[in-house]
Amino acid sequence: MSLIFDKSVENRKNIIFPKCDVEINLPDSPKRVKAAKLPEVSEIDISRHYTYLSKRVHGVNSGFYPLGSCTMKYNPKISEQLASLEGFTKIHPLQPKETTIGCEEVIERLKNYLCKITGMDEMSLQPAAGAHGELTGMLLIKAYHMHRGDDNRKEIIVPDSAHGTNPASAVMAGFDIINIKSNENGMIDIDDLKENIGEKTAGLMLTNPNTLGIFDTNILEITNLVHEAGGLCYYDGANLNAIMGRARPGDMGFDVTHLNLHKTFSTPHGGGGPGSGPCGCKTFLKDYLPDTSNEKSIGRVIGYYGNFLVIVKALTYIITIGTEGIKNASENAVLNANYMKAKLDNILPTAYKGMCMHEFVVSLEKLKNNTGVTALDFSKALLDYNIHPPTMYFPMTVHEALMIEPTETESKETLDEAIDIIKEIYNTALDDSDAIKNSPISTPVGRLDEVYAARKAVLRHEFEA
Repeated sequence: MSLIFDKSVENRKNIIFPKCDVEINLPDSPKRVKAAKLPEVSEIDISRHYTYLSKRVHGVNSGFYPLGSCTMKYNPKISEQLASLEGFTKIHPLQPKETTIGCEEVIERLKNYLCKITGMDEMSLQPAAGAHGELTGMLLIKAYHMHRGDDNRKEIIVPDSAHGTNPASAVMAGFDIINIKSNENGMIDIDDLKENIGEKTAGLMLTNPNTLGIFDTNILEITNLVHEAGGLCYYDGANLNAIMGRARPGDMGFDVTHLNLHKTFSTPHGGGGPGSGPCGCKTFLKDYLPDTSNEKSIGRVIGYYGNFLVIVKALTYIITIGTEGIKNASENAVLNANYMKAKLDNILPTAYKGMCMHEFVVSLEKLKNNTGVTALDFSKALLDYNIHPPTMYFPMTVHEALMIEPTETESKETLDEAIDIIKEIYNTALDDSDAIKNSPISTPVGRLDEVYAARKAVLRHEFEA
């Protein structure tokens, strides 16, 4: 594949970029001695190059994208349109306050809506992504204990089915991790939890429904046990798409939460744009939030107001679908997941029986033992059918795991087509396992050596001398 640099022809130009409209007077010291090595291409060269590249990648606008635990749902175009308004795109955080009234209203209205949806009392929109929101929440918990002089609380309890960023965020905040195992139903083992709660417990990190797509019916007992021990309860909002409008973390006993605006509230996820991970809390923690001037505050976690245009898109989404739409979105997400789960259960058994929420985890361990076809092989085969693979090998409590989340924005026709494709791949694996092991064959490139690519990554263009 040619790079944009390969298309460069000396002195070829375009007029895409407007002239700079501000005067620039730089001292000599930071100026380049030689001109930057930029590609010299025409406008049509640029247009064709990036259009070609766009056809080689898969996004939610390209086809089914059932990436578990990530809520890769369709993003309404109205959100993009409103976020493109000049009043939003040309705003500057340092301009006079009286000229930013509209943008401030956007921020305050979204805070209010998110508090109502989560059952929290206060909300900061500063965190720039989900893990950033987690870290902010952990810092709130740490500041709370430290302010009270309870600096012995250095342990955060994390279930074995938690998102991988949970323990990482807690460690970054200076905590030690106490891992709690799951029981036979895929929920927290209460006995193991009781054995590990104590005077060192600073808090619990939990998402409900959990990464297995299971709603923990013992949630009130769990949060109560942590509170009785003097700890706080943190809700990872990555799976809020399953319960918004129906249940609230604040009502389950959680004190702190983060949300993924780039998941639940339909702003571009993954390569589609920046993230946003607002952090909310109950009243007794509000003074520790990053966007207050209170002396107890943990301080800013990002400059100014967070990823503002993502905030605009999230507010647009909430206003557009309204209270009933929020509820319908979560109900349809759960319905779609259970529909797929039921249709596939005879060939790909779920790790845990019973109803799921927005996602479900299947195990291909039996298929691997019988045919040698792994979860990775199965995922590669899906690429030949224009389906993005589900999350693989996670959670690690399930062997040969595939985690499937169809989201509410997919139609029954799309789900039925995906179900038929999965069954076709499964049957092919039984009859001709090598065909699946050699997949994909119709993609721009075949099966890559991912270990080599990770260890020998090529991240920059080498110019000729």
